[in-house]
Amino acid sequence: MSHAAYWFTHDLRVEDNKGFAQAMASESALMCVYCLSPEVLTPKRYHQSKMGKARLLFLLQSLQELDDELKKMGQHLHVIIARPESLMTSLHANYDIRRIYHSMQAGWNEAKQFKRFSSLPSAYLYEFSNHTLFKASDLPFEIAQLPPSFSQFRRAIEKNEILISPPSTAPRSGAAPLVNQQENWFEHLCQRFDLPLTLEQKDINQYGFKGGCISGLTHLEEYFDSIAPQTYKATRNALDGWSSSSKLSPWLAVGGISPRQVIRGLQSHEAYWGKNDSTYWIFFELLWREYFQWYAIKHGSKLFAFEGITEQKPLNSFYPERFTRWCQGDTPYPIVNACMKQLNETGFMSNRGRQIVASCFVHELQLDWRYGAAYFEQHLLDYDVAANWGNWQYLAGVGADPRGWRRFDLAKQTALYDPDGKFIATWASQPPTSQAIDSVDLVDWPVG
Repeated sequence: MSHAAYWFTHDLRVEDNKGFAQAMASESALMCVYCLSPEVLTPKRYHQSKMGKARLLFLLQSLQELDDELKKMGQHLHVIIARPESLMTSLHANYDIRRIYHSMQAGWNEAKQFKRFSSLPSAYLYEFSNHTLFKASDLPFEIAQLPPSFSQFRRAIEKNEILISPPSTAPRSGAAPLVNQQENWFEHLCQRFDLPLTLEQKDINQYGFKGGCISGLTHLEEYFDSIAPQTYKATRNALDGWSSSSKLSPWLAVGGISPRQVIRGLQSHEAYWGKNDSTYWIFFELLWREYFQWYAIKHGSKLFAFEGITEQKPLNSFYPERFTRWCQGDTPYPIVNACMKQLNETGFMSNRGRQIVASCFVHELQLDWRYGAAYFEQHLLDYDVAANWGNWQYLAGVGADPRGWRRFDLAKQTALYDPDGKFIATWASQPPTSQAIDSVDLVDWPVG
């Protein structure tokens, strides 16, 4: 008798996970898998490893909370260091896995890895839209006809009044675990990468981000139970501070919470506090996120091309010293330095800060935008392949922007968003550091 696996990716939750719910209901035995590819931990192109320590810790916390939730259902999570294609072949050969359930992937490389499984004998993929507000069939156009700008996309969505389905409920029981052995992977990986096993506030960082589906839902509920969303549009550009923006993006990125759960929280907030421009702006920015997911699916490998989707190469290049100084927060621009030191220390940077440092990178320093995108990929807790690379294309003038060439006046940005110099002063004393993890070799699975 053949078996099945649920392959977790950027959907690290059991609530509102339609693919996992379907797998639990349809299969008699199920293996729950997360593949930690050594490629995301090894320096490759652009002189960067793909994951810094802050981002890796947030991911491992998220996996640990997911495992805790799975155990309540009689399941458990297998976290395996391996190349995805090798792991899929091993599951197929050694465990007779013939069906893999998984979340739809916006990333070109990630989607390609899953397609390889279909080429194995009698192998089938079941894909679910866990990372987006809509399914492809919900959209009022084919993906190939995705509007060339966000404004056109937003108007099409709002004009057609597309309904967002409510979050689904997690199954309480269902498929039995295919493999009963449980590995102590969290302790093993934390020790391997010199990460804290137990968390204190100083381990989490000043913002209080802790990975996990329960931690994410707790933060979502606290945010929408507060008055903060009522002033979101006015405060969202602040360069620092916990309550200035929703801070939901790290959990959205790993799938600790879903965009549908955010919409439900927003609707509950509006029902109690009322609607205004600020609450609409939260929805507006969720639509921006949504647009980039479909943008990545449409354009595939062009998301990573120097010329982007424009087929016109920017007049930029790579200057190693300039790049290193930008990474360390050691440029001639204090506002940029403060933002970069904030990122290196916390794994987070405000949306306004990201626009400032990206504009400096492309226009003042005249660097190849892909190196900046790769550095963000390494360090941002909320790294999302579609949003990160799509936004960098947008700022570099090779993406979804009809105006192109967005250059920010750094002196004006400083005057607007740090008029008293407090933000710059706060981060000026931080040493120029970069906390990339050490390279790793391929490890045969399982870990533990």
